[in-house]
Amino acid sequence: MKRSGFRRTWNRTRTAVGLPNLRFHDLRHIGNTPAASGGASLKESMSRMGHSSTRTALIYQHAGQDRDKAIARALGQAFKKARSNGHEKPSGTRRARARSAAAGSCRGGNR
Repeated sequence: MKRSGFRRTWNRTRTAVGLPNLRFHDLRHIGNTPAASGGASLKESMSRMGHSSTRTALIYQHAGQDRDKAIARALGQAFKKARSNGHEKPSGTRRARARSAAAGSCRGGNR
């Protein structure tokens, strides 16, 4: 297909689907992001897109809110599991306050 023939077809198609400002190159971004969200590795994305460098492949991957939510849920579940297994350690601040309180009660002083 000649470039002029493609351009006419492309313009008609994008107008027909309600995306008159969509550029052909935008399809590379649109296609790689769902693949990555679906679990494609960086190497798989590179192969699909024909990229030889990870830097170029990462340009075409965009973070999505749905992935942010999934990651946050997974982190929350991991935290709950660790906490329920008794793996939660008191923070440094809590340990220092506990030591201070213990030292204060030994001295008999009021703070």
